[in-house]
Amino acid sequence: MKRADLFLGLYILIPIICLIIPIPTGLLDIFLMLNLALALIILFNSLFSKEALNMSSFPTILLMTTLFRLALNVSSTRNILLNGYAGEVVATFGNFVGGGNLIVGIIIFLVLILIQFIVINKGSERVAEVTARFTLDAMPGKQMAIDADLNTGAITDAQAKERRQKIQDEASFFGAMDGATKYVKGDATAGLIITAINIVGGLILGIVMQGEEMMAALEKYTILTIGDGLVSQIPSLVISLSTGILVTKVSKESDLGNVLLQQLFSIPKVLYIVGATLALLAFTPLPTFICLCYAILFIVAARAIESAMEDVRIEDEVDEEEESAEEIRRPENVVSLLQVDPIELEFGYGIIPLADVNQGGDLLDRVVMIRRQVALELGCVVPMIRLRDNIQLNPNQYVIKIKGVPVSEGEILFDHYMAMNPGYVEEEITGIPTFEPSFHLPAIWITEAQRERAESLGYTVVDPPSIIATHLTEVVRQHLDELLTRQDVQNLINNIQEANTTLVSELVPKLLGVGEIQKVLQNLLREGVSIRDLVTIFETLADNATTTRDTDVLTEYVRQSLKRAISNKYFPNNEMTSVVTLDPKIEQEIMNSIKQTEQGTFINLDPETTQNILNVVKEEMEKMEELGKNPIIVTSPIVRMYFKKLTAEQFNDLIVVSYNEIDTNVELQSVGMVTV
Repeated sequence: MKRADLFLGLYILIPIICLIIPIPTGLLDIFLMLNLALALIILFNSLFSKEALNMSSFPTILLMTTLFRLALNVSSTRNILLNGYAGEVVATFGNFVGGGNLIVGIIIFLVLILIQFIVINKGSERVAEVTARFTLDAMPGKQMAIDADLNTGAITDAQAKERRQKIQDEASFFGAMDGATKYVKGDATAGLIITAINIVGGLILGIVMQGEEMMAALEKYTILTIGDGLVSQIPSLVISLSTGILVTKVSKESDLGNVLLQQLFSIPKVLYIVGATLALLAFTPLPTFICLCYAILFIVAARAIESAMEDVRIEDEVDEEEESAEEIRRPENVVSLLQVDPIELEFGYGIIPLADVNQGGDLLDRVVMIRRQVALELGCVVPMIRLRDNIQLNPNQYVIKIKGVPVSEGEILFDHYMAMNPGYVEEEITGIPTFEPSFHLPAIWITEAQRERAESLGYTVVDPPSIIATHLTEVVRQHLDELLTRQDVQNLINNIQEANTTLVSELVPKLLGVGEIQKVLQNLLREGVSIRDLVTIFETLADNATTTRDTDVLTEYVRQSLKRAISNKYFPNNEMTSVVTLDPKIEQEIMNSIKQTEQGTFINLDPETTQNILNVVKEEMEKMEELGKNPIIVTSPIVRMYFKKLTAEQFNDLIVVSYNEIDTNVELQSVGMVTV
């Protein structure tokens, strides 16, 4: 057993013993002085701790010391009533503190009780209650501020975790303190009741059972009772004071002594005024000598503080000049300028209220949801999205950058809403014509007053933060393959390694390197295929990497293994899906034009044939869009990746799947064919 555990166990056991077994007066003296010493230790720890959480166990300490003190009260009461004596400590407090005078002792005791009840206990209880309430109310705002700092890169994940834990600890601590202050109040009440019982019981025992004179019994038992009350109430008062100090502690940067000295004696002007005031009071009936001494003391202190502040100011100016000279001599550090953020959202000053939590903006929360949504949808962790304002942009303009290069931009109207016609609304509403930035659809800016009417007519109405968030989400989806680095892939491997040790050890690095796996995952993300099912992907790669290391071919094998997920994404259940097929003659022509090189395979079709194929694809896509269908072309497995490469640049949104990637329960209807 640890020494600390043994001490704690004894400290809990002693009051239980005191409640049951009569304690000798010598041992009782030892326990009473221990109680006083512990109360002083708690007081000075509360005074000099830098923040309240440094004494997070205070509510438990409060309970234990209260129990210990009440048990000693019971023991001393037993000794007073049985023996008429409760040890030297109780007798000394009764005679010395009260000056041996019964009336003075009673008054001092009552004054202590009033101070504890009316001032310290009531104030500590109220402050603890209010602090607990405000701490709990402030928790959501603090959590959002941490998320905002995390999204902007101001803090790391570890720091965010530490701050969240600290917020929870603060809420738990102040909630417990709110309840723990009731112990102190109850302790004071119990002390007052015990004192009254001791006096009444002592008088009855002394007069009735021991035959003493009434005044002698009154003086004897009252002084002992007051001594007992004082010896328990003074430690109780000290711990009440500790409670008040702890719950009113504000500064977290230094101990209370430094804070008080800095805040009370840091302005020389204040001390000069106080010194002059005391010098004037010396000419009144007040003690002249004392007033003049204090006046001189404060004026001298003000002069000393003023000189010290002047020296510090001169030193700061010299240090600044030296630093400026050093900066001029030192070559510029440009290493920090070389870092490029994966994703940036820059916006003009007019959009700042949307991103500022203090102004009610929720754009930061939406960025968090974007990362979560993409992770669930595509199985890839989106890098940190950096948000920053740029005064060079138009007030309502924003720019999305990928690796420092602008890839898309948009413009919003603050305090307006964007209304879009889904295609079936005939009645028009007045507004400012514009285009939705994500999909470049025609839209209209409308005011808050028009919003309800537009929604009733069937328009899709979107607020500015949703417009930016949707645009950002689409840009992230389109460029997610570029953002997937080797380190990200290694993190994904580490994430499944513990549960799939055999699979990972077989695949990496024996069959494929991290870079080759990265290429396969990038190929899947480029076409919007989720990589969340990494185990299936790695199983397929392990099965086929022994025959080929061509990442394009391996991607096709993986797509076929993920056919259930691909079918679920593009082909709704219990519905006939319209698709376009590829003419077998074109498939054969594509296969004949494939050239194999050391760098991989490529298509060597003549330009005229290529253009004819693209023209037909465009016509078929337009037909599908007129029908309100997604443009999907189905090909044979061996041709799929080459046909996708052929059409990717001109038709990035074209969905190309092979027959092997379609689940057996999917119903298809061919509504066209790509043929030349």
